[in-house]
Amino acid sequence: MSEDGLGLFAGKDKPTVDWGWSHYEKAQQFNNSINLYETVKANENFYVGKQWEGVNANGLPTPVFNFLKRVGGFTIANLVSDSIKINASVLAAFPEDDKMIDPVRIVNEEFETLCEQNRLPALSKEFARDAAVRADGCIFTYWDEKAESGQKSKGRIKSEMLENTRVYFGNPNDRRVQEQPWIMIEKREMVRNVKRRAKANGIEDWEQIMPDDEENSAVDSMKRTDDKVTTIQLYWKDDDNGEVWCYEFCHNSVIKEAWNLNIRLYPIVWLNWDYVADCYHGQAMITGLIPNQIFVNKAWAMSMISINRTAFPKFIYDKTRISHLDNGVGRAIGVAGTVDNAIKAVDTGHIEPQVFQYIQAAVSQSEESLGATEAALGEGKAYNTSAILSLQKAASTPQELTKQNLYQQIEDLARIWLEFMSEYYGKRVVDMPLTDEMRTLFEQQAALSQEIGLPAQEIPATAPVEFDFKMLKNHPFSVKIDVGASSYYSEVSSLSTLDNLLLNGHINVVQYLEHIPDGTVAGRRELIDEIKQQMEQQQMMAEQQAAMEQQAAAEQAAAATPEIAENEQTEEAKSTGFKELGEALRSVERRQ
Repeated sequence: MSEDGLGLFAGKDKPTVDWGWSHYEKAQQFNNSINLYETVKANENFYVGKQWEGVNANGLPTPVFNFLKRVGGFTIANLVSDSIKINASVLAAFPEDDKMIDPVRIVNEEFETLCEQNRLPALSKEFARDAAVRADGCIFTYWDEKAESGQKSKGRIKSEMLENTRVYFGNPNDRRVQEQPWIMIEKREMVRNVKRRAKANGIEDWEQIMPDDEENSAVDSMKRTDDKVTTIQLYWKDDDNGEVWCYEFCHNSVIKEAWNLNIRLYPIVWLNWDYVADCYHGQAMITGLIPNQIFVNKAWAMSMISINRTAFPKFIYDKTRISHLDNGVGRAIGVAGTVDNAIKAVDTGHIEPQVFQYIQAAVSQSEESLGATEAALGEGKAYNTSAILSLQKAASTPQELTKQNLYQQIEDLARIWLEFMSEYYGKRVVDMPLTDEMRTLFEQQAALSQEIGLPAQEIPATAPVEFDFKMLKNHPFSVKIDVGASSYYSEVSSLSTLDNLLLNGHINVVQYLEHIPDGTVAGRRELIDEIKQQMEQQQMMAEQQAAMEQQAAAEQAAAATPEIAENEQTEEAKSTGFKELGEALRSVERRQ
């Protein structure tokens, strides 16, 4: 860093606790200026059904008709598919890309494992849910060095959700993650765990770590515990090589000195439900619908009050003639004199029907504004299948931009996983197809086993080989994802095309099996090896048969050679005799 104070940390190479805590407080001030914490609290309450939070109802009814939950759940489920598949490939301009077939296969298999371990479909739903309710979704990725991996070297990649109120960007006017000068991640942890970690990291003043009060995020008294401390992880990129560094601290002590993560991407992905100009926080879907929900709840509350007060008949009676009124069912009432005008029932009050029409209109208009129409929700009558499908597709159009943004962030998450693979996996054992040398070695071992009387050994299709994942750092990869029905359709389409090519004789069975989508045929590689062996045996048998036929033809030709020569001599003799006879006859004719 420069010494004139123009560096990231005021001219110093590494951050300090004072520098970090002061910038953390400034970041909180920015969030307060846009009323982030109160907005997130209100959105969460309304979404889960706590819609009369803080309202003094004075004993009046507090009904909750939570259409936000329904329309929000529908929209989120409509965005995220259960079928998410990540595919990596080398760049088209990469030289000798045929040598990258096995590394690409290994990376794609590792992506499938990571999707399963991190429950990516469920994680992506929670990702979209936070964006819809809290305005922003955030997925944080880290390396768990103690996790079992099934290899000699421990550790695996983990991804988890972070609340947007605990993530701070160095430039709050820019929502692009990788363009940030620094990023802070705030956590609330038990003091004893933080002290233990600081002591293990060699921090001398680890005993100074004390509990603190969380001012902004503790929205109710139950969250104000005395045994927790706020910890901050500060991430930044080195100006020289672009590698990400991290520094962990709390309000009065270092927890871990700065260390190099040796990756080139910040380990978070950030999703705005809707963009807000010059702000890294977005606009939540719920925020704009809260006034509609309040109107519906109040309209129902006032309707309930009216029903309770006026819906049942009331009696008016003459106290001079009836001393006490008992309105029990079937009870007799005694009066002095005639019963005319002694008691009278007052007609009940009526609620204007338009009130319920306005309530229904408010709900339906709110749902339709987010694409939750009757056709999309499956409530429309199925008069025409094609028309309903068209309406459902049209209803999902308003969320198309959000959907594309969501899957773009999932692709960015896969690139972060690839960065962690190349740096932390090291050398790991993977299954690789047999090379010619390995196959020859297995065949020799099998032949030797038969010679000494052991059972015949089968030649495997693959063999465990040590693969160095660090080679991924020097090879550019392209990452894309296939989602839901489109992925299924593309696989079916590819399989259909390959079927036609095979039936028309344009490709053979091996080429067909090598190009079908992964997972279509179980044990595909073993099947390919068996077919190749059969084809090699058939070729050898065909060559032997051709050689035998050629040899037989040669012997037959050799045996027929003397007879042909004798016939040729006879024909030549005959020709010579005829020639001599003709000359004799011509001489006789001349004499005569």
